[in-house]
Amino acid sequence: MSWFANWFDSEYYHTLYKNRDKKEAEFFIQNLVQYLNFQKKRKLLDIACGKGRHATYFNSLGFDVVGIDLSSNSITTAKKYKNETLQFFKHDMREVYQENEFDVVTNLFTSFGYFEKDEDEQKAINAMASNLKEEGLLVIDFMNAKKVITNLVASEQKIIDDITFDINRKIVDQYIIKDIRISDSKIHHHFQEKVKALTLIDFSEFITHARLKIIDIFGNYKLEEFNAQTSDRLILICKK
Repeated sequence: MSWFANWFDSEYYHTLYKNRDKKEAEFFIQNLVQYLNFQKKRKLLDIACGKGRHATYFNSLGFDVVGIDLSSNSITTAKKYKNETLQFFKHDMREVYQENEFDVVTNLFTSFGYFEKDEDEQKAINAMASNLKEEGLLVIDFMNAKKVITNLVASEQKIIDDITFDINRKIVDQYIIKDIRISDSKIHHHFQEKVKALTLIDFSEFITHARLKIIDIFGNYKLEEFNAQTSDRLILICKK
């Protein structure tokens, strides 16, 4: 089993990241919808949707939303929020979900760069493009890898719900690797996150090969200009 299928389907993953900032996510989406002048009732596909925090907020703003994710546990949780215009399904991002069906496709909060082969990364971007209608928009929200590497915290410990997470980070062959050792009472687990340190140049190649065009690049959730050294995020707006 791939590391991401194993780790993302674990309850420990959701415990470690349960305090992700919901307000920050909503702030980003509000800015995005306003800047791009998205019309309500547009069809939106949220790829690697997790438990649906972005998808549910898009839906609350009037979008007809489908969220897809490889994690069965995440989709089971997300389905608790489903309604006539909000649906969730287990699906691999490398495979086309519905061709030429969506006005907007989103891939948010560094939900990319997981695969061993560049061919799989390209396949995922190609599928995102295929899911879009003509003139549709793809939004990718990734970490700014250069800043992450510069400011890498080698080790830290977090205690959440009486569970101890010992986290060690390192850079190996252009991957940012996070080893996570978990102590839960007398039970011990080890998981790993392994994300490619993809740059704007890398994404530009993937996007060009998928026959999309980058129309905007932002460096944070305020949608300010991207700076490779100082920006917190790499946010790409692409058009089919």
